[in-house]
Amino acid sequence: MLVSLVCDGIIAGVGGILTFLPNICILFFALAILEDSGYMSRVAYVMNDIMNRLGLSGRAFIPMILGFGCSVPAIMASRALEDKRDRYRTMLVTPFMSCSARLPIYILFSGMFFPHNAMIVAYSMYLIGIVVALAALKAMNLFSHEKKENDLLIELPEYKRPSAHTVYVYVWEKIKDYLSRAGTVIFAASILMWFILNFGPAGYGDMADSFGAIIGKAIVPFFAPIGLGYWQICLALIAGISAKEVVVSSFAVLFDGVNINSPAALAALASMMSQGGFTQLNAYCMMLFSLLYIPCAATIATIHAESHSWKWTAFSVCFQIAVAWVLTFVVYQIGSRIF
Repeated sequence: MLVSLVCDGIIAGVGGILTFLPNICILFFALAILEDSGYMSRVAYVMNDIMNRLGLSGRAFIPMILGFGCSVPAIMASRALEDKRDRYRTMLVTPFMSCSARLPIYILFSGMFFPHNAMIVAYSMYLIGIVVALAALKAMNLFSHEKKENDLLIELPEYKRPSAHTVYVYVWEKIKDYLSRAGTVIFAASILMWFILNFGPAGYGDMADSFGAIIGKAIVPFFAPIGLGYWQICLALIAGISAKEVVVSSFAVLFDGVNINSPAALAALASMMSQGGFTQLNAYCMMLFSLLYIPCAATIATIHAESHSWKWTAFSVCFQIAVAWVLTFVVYQIGSRIF
């Protein structure tokens, strides 16, 4: 039991997440360059006309851009918007921006099922997130009774060469936060997932008779119409609410502690899943749903802290689940008929 906890739970969960650290470093490095060069303020100015057509000011684009790094500071950045309606709308759509925590999910599934087009498939998630966010804003503006022009007054700093020290501090703080989550939230979630998957009504035993299997099988009917009707996938998505990286660590634990660092093991797992009916379309729907469904628990808590309303927080969560399910349903149903 102890060997299984350490190897299949802790190492498979936390160890697998740490392998994605180089990709996360590159992402935050690029964001740090954009921010410290003075370009972010110009983004707000350039995007003002476009955002006005969506009912927001150009300032709202900055939280959305920050959402590619982490949704928590992005939601907090929405407090710079003076209008309450603008703040609420921005908080509603910012989680659609693909944060760095979702990147391991894209890398895993695109690498497994789209080995020759992994980069294009993963990049499409970022584009879809932007399109969905802008479409949601456009729909809210069309159905809004209050139409107003958003004037923008903003200071444009001079362009400058990014400071190596500033970039280093920015990247290090983000990476330190990522590592702290790997050592706390993901560590705890990996142990919890191991317990749920190895204990059942009869005690310690087979995974098929565990509490996790019972929970996963109970919610399969909800996920089946969108191509995710596998109890392991369902349970991994639920675990991902604690932190999106947990989807990958849970996936590794759920499939018999598969080594997600080994290309051979991933190829064998992809072949096994394909034989069980999990195709490229299912994998794409998995990435799409992971992009759009409930943000992590920290983001939900931040939305409540900024809005001071449990009602609005609950609405935002339900809205994101609905958008994720409907869009994934459309993609899966159309795709299954074409392919």
